[in-house]
Amino acid sequence: MAINFFHLQEDPAYLPLWNKMQILLQERKTNPNVIPHQIRWAKAFVQSLKEKPLKDTDLTDIKSFIELLNCNRTIQPYQVKQAIDSLFILFIEILKYPQATTWFHELADEETVQHQPMSGPYSNGRSDTVTIHQIEQYHGSILEDLKIRIRTLHYSIRTEKAYSDWTRRFLAFHHPIEADSINACHIAEYLEFLAVERHVSASTQNQALNALIFLATHVLGKDFSEQLNFSRAKKAKRLPTVLAKAQVKLLLGNLNGIHALMAGLIYGTGMRLMECLRLRVKEVDLEKMIITVRDGKGGKDRVTPLPEKYKNALETQLDFARKLHQQDLAQGLGETQLPDALDRKYPSAPREWPWQFVFPSEKLSIDPDSNKVRRHHIHENTLQKAVKTAARKSGLQAGVSVHTLRHSFATHLLQAGYDIRTIQELLGHSDVATTMIYTHILNRPGVIVKSPADDI
Repeated sequence: MAINFFHLQEDPAYLPLWNKMQILLQERKTNPNVIPHQIRWAKAFVQSLKEKPLKDTDLTDIKSFIELLNCNRTIQPYQVKQAIDSLFILFIEILKYPQATTWFHELADEETVQHQPMSGPYSNGRSDTVTIHQIEQYHGSILEDLKIRIRTLHYSIRTEKAYSDWTRRFLAFHHPIEADSINACHIAEYLEFLAVERHVSASTQNQALNALIFLATHVLGKDFSEQLNFSRAKKAKRLPTVLAKAQVKLLLGNLNGIHALMAGLIYGTGMRLMECLRLRVKEVDLEKMIITVRDGKGGKDRVTPLPEKYKNALETQLDFARKLHQQDLAQGLGETQLPDALDRKYPSAPREWPWQFVFPSEKLSIDPDSNKVRRHHIHENTLQKAVKTAARKSGLQAGVSVHTLRHSFATHLLQAGYDIRTIQELLGHSDVATTMIYTHILNRPGVIVKSPADDI
């Protein structure tokens, strides 16, 4: 969910709580200039909960809020730390939640890199602690260069965040270290540490490897790809969680409104979560009954069938989105964010109806890139939480998520006799080996695709 951090909509019911927080901060002799900001972060967190009562807050809510701050490029790292301190005061010192201490211990582990002694050839006996904030100050130029290179190459905001986080952890692990002295051994040592000491998964280690190779190649101007020698994390061979058709029907039956439509489309088309949320009006063809997924994972486009079952619901959603867009236009707004530099090539496009999101957010927000007030798409957490709740109501196994619907889409198509190459194209996999995980049935080529959502 997008939050306008500059113009929060305050709930009068929480006024006694904010007064109590202000008194506490004043008693602690907090800098008077800081007090309004700390209260503002607490108010922003409450707003991020939407209709959820504050008493029902859990660690997932706090992590989601912090992630929201980290994804906002107008918010600096010190402000994120200030927000965490604000929530610490709110839940531990004012509300006195007994479980809150555990929450913030876990958050502290994620925000701090501890240099623990290592065994083996890379042991150096370090035991000091370096905070991420210190790394931001010490290596600010490297991190800024990294951000510029990522944006120049048009990588996604999620890739930028992941690569930046791994770079901070890597620099903290070797702190103090100068950029010019970084070599292949430093990268190998850190990757070895992740596998041997942290016991991370193979995918996590590979993500760290990709981030550090990018750092070396594009920022430091060094090529270490042929010089790295480290212990690889063992790749687990796990099958994806897949629901039977009756279970999918039960799960979707416990969802309502827009959440039911989005989850149904993900199951019915095989789209990823963010591909569904980023869907634009021009990518939905109700006459041909297809959806064109633009700039999917790996920058690929593909076409997938639109389930007949959701045609009417999708038309209703488009009508709602159009009315919302017309209201924005009437207020002098109505712009949406366009990919790459299309807004410079087509200046009027951001206000045009075909470029609007099919699933727009209820609230306006400030675009961190342009500082313009725009309407973004719905935040992914809203659907994720709705599906988790529906799974519990349905009595389904643990581990059911939005992505489970995509796995079920592929498996049910295989059970219906569609060939593996067709399913590979529908899922947008670059390598058929990725799709092969779903196969236990003979392939049957040459069949016209019908969405499995129309059979439940």
